[in-house]
Amino acid sequence: MSKHLHPTGRKQETAVLIGLLQKGQSDRQLTEYLDELAFLTETAGALTLRRFSQKLDAPDSKTFIGSGKLNEIRDFIAEHKVDLAVFDDELSGTQIRNIEKVLNCRVLDRSNLILDIFAKRARSAQAKAQVELAQYQYLLPRLTRMWTHLEKQRGGIGMRGPGESEIETDRRAIRDRLARLKEQLRAIEKQSATQRKQRGEFVRVALVGYTNVGKSTLMNLLSKSDVFAENKLFATLDTTVRKVVYDRIPFLLSDTVGFIRKLPHGLIESFKSTLDEVREADVLLHVVDISHPQFEDQIAVVKETLAELGTADKPTLMVFNKIDAYHYVPKEEDDLTPETKENLSLEEFKKSWMSQLGEQCVFISAANRTNIDELRLRLTSMVKEIHLVRYPNYLGSEQ
Repeated sequence: MSKHLHPTGRKQETAVLIGLLQKGQSDRQLTEYLDELAFLTETAGALTLRRFSQKLDAPDSKTFIGSGKLNEIRDFIAEHKVDLAVFDDELSGTQIRNIEKVLNCRVLDRSNLILDIFAKRARSAQAKAQVELAQYQYLLPRLTRMWTHLEKQRGGIGMRGPGESEIETDRRAIRDRLARLKEQLRAIEKQSATQRKQRGEFVRVALVGYTNVGKSTLMNLLSKSDVFAENKLFATLDTTVRKVVYDRIPFLLSDTVGFIRKLPHGLIESFKSTLDEVREADVLLHVVDISHPQFEDQIAVVKETLAELGTADKPTLMVFNKIDAYHYVPKEEDDLTPETKENLSLEEFKKSWMSQLGEQCVFISAANRTNIDELRLRLTSMVKEIHLVRYPNYLGSEQ
């Protein structure tokens, strides 16, 4: 088999993806989930060679999938010298250990893969500490399968209990590191809170949405700034804040980390301080990729995450992005099958959402700058309403 080369010139890691079709799920859902897992794998830097799936009512407690399917995957991995087996659901330490014994390659679950991407993308001291905290929280219950040494074992009287194992020493090293990271994050958060206070009583607007829906591109358009935007998952980890002035009304616009299905709980916990910009926002711009086949599921994921952050009731403008990429497949005249999302024209879609949300939704293409003026008008109206409540004489004093 030919070597797979990474753009850097080194050998690119290869992967197989494994998903489970569980009770209540459709084949189409599983395909979408594995598509997303493939995108995550690509973002992490690996090349997907093949996907495997199995229909089970519930995961096998020992190996997640059945032994026959596991042996089929083992044979493919051996033949093609695959580096990674990536599972679309979270695995227990026992499951990882049992699967690795059969497959003879590294085994990652979805959470581990997301954490790896976050570690690669983290730039600021805060983001790095938050990701490391989440990684150790993920690692701690799985130590029994990882004979890892995070620090050299500390010697000295009283530093080691009688008969303490190496795993217990590793656990203690992780707990010590967790404590130091939490302390570091508390100090960073104290500094961030001071900075937020110094911004005064500006109206705050936060961009939220599923990962890779175009938030950073939109941030650049609305604030005329140069925020990093890329067609990769989690291109933005660190919150970016810009001062914007529309119709003589100043406000703060922030771009935040994208949400995703099955985001590791520890990651949400450790990133809560970064997401304070969402908590303290007066207005949310919920950006949606309307061209994505599962965009309604993505909306639900974002709403669930916002509810977990306690921000679900904030004034929200739904921004349906990527109308230029919307896919419409008209039905044949004699086709009597029920309408599906693909059979609805963009105009029909707009009508259905506008009947639900009225003025609280707008349809745009950030890439093509379509309807950006309408978005600005809607946003200005929402910001002005809040600003004039806080400063009732603001515009009158300038005249």
